[in-house]
Amino acid sequence: MLQVARLAPDMLGDAVGLVEGFLRSRMTPDGAFGDREGRSDLYYTVFGIEGLLALRKEPDWERLVGWLRGFGTGAGLDFVHLCCLARCWNAVPSIWGRPGGEIVEGILGGVEQWRSGDGGFNQRKGASACSAYGNLLGWAAHYDLGVELPDAMALTGCLEALRTPDGGYANEPGIPVGTTPAVAAAVALHRHLRRTPDEAAGRWLLAQIHPEGGFKAMPGAPMPDLLSTAVALHALDGMQVSFAAHKESLLDFVDTLWSAEGGFHGHWADDALDVEYTYYGLLALGHLAL
Repeated sequence: MLQVARLAPDMLGDAVGLVEGFLRSRMTPDGAFGDREGRSDLYYTVFGIEGLLALRKEPDWERLVGWLRGFGTGAGLDFVHLCCLARCWNAVPSIWGRPGGEIVEGILGGVEQWRSGDGGFNQRKGASACSAYGNLLGWAAHYDLGVELPDAMALTGCLEALRTPDGGYANEPGIPVGTTPAVAAAVALHRHLRRTPDEAAGRWLLAQIHPEGGFKAMPGAPMPDLLSTAVALHALDGMQVSFAAHKESLLDFVDTLWSAEGGFHGHWADDALDVEYTYYGLLALGHLAL
């Protein structure tokens, strides 16, 4: 994703400085990035770090590393934030210090507690079945810390339970309709595990393009959103499914969410700006620059 997002400055032109300024405005005194209320948060810090790196800029590594070390092995964090801790450490250049073996083992030991009964991962502890989001995060946490995921192929098996009759994937079993983020997560996992994603997933994603541009989160959604658009483009590109016929409308959609403050809104009804959607804006522009 980061490699593609680094193409976004070609589309932004002189606005690169505005985006950098916006991202830096969301940095907190401890070197992290704030949520929509301005509180330092590991989840938003992932997007803040990678947003700056996409612009070929860097955060304040010294302060940020000090903040990350304060989490130790991640005891007390929920699944999502634990995986984000691993993602943040992955981004830190080795010159600024890497987490020791005790921290790595502690983080991944914590991640293992969210393993579901079918061998996958779920952000609900003790779940009997995996979720698409949980699987992607669980796999990524191991990758980010340089440790092979035990029984990784179990993820592809439990993903089959998430297939929906319409050709997509739901986030959890028993949901009859697919969602764009779940389909994108399933496609990413198949590719990471060196399995060919089903062609039906590509057709399903293309069917979610809104007439006015952008991708909807699911069939029947009233409007497209930037997260769905960015991850759908990433999945389609990885599957080598062309979206060239929709490029202009997609660019127009992303432009409607741009703010002169340097950030991106999540969708047409979203009045706020944050680092998460700004990163998704960069990712979408990167794919549309190809």
